[in-house]
Amino acid sequence: MDEATRKQILRRLQIIEGHIRGVQRMVEDNTYCIDTMKQINAIQAALSKANQLILENHLSTCVTSAVRGDDPAERERVLREIAGIFEMSSKV
Repeated sequence: MDEATRKQILRRLQIIEGHIRGVQRMVEDNTYCIDTMKQINAIQAALSKANQLILENHLSTCVTSAVRGDDPAERERVLREIAGIFEMSSKV
């Protein structure tokens, strides 16, 4: 992963961490349920964006290298990994 992408993802995760602490406080303070749920939805969207950035990086580096490489087993392995990720995300 290139340094700029890594920093961008880490920054997003730090922000998400802060939002999670905020939601914990909301629950502790017995904040109105809908307001808490809105914050949880925002966290889920932020996690999806972080996941998207990681996937884009993986596709443009690891998968591209494997597909262009000479090892058919490695190509199949990375393609199975990607398929597995999409299968896992559809179960959630």
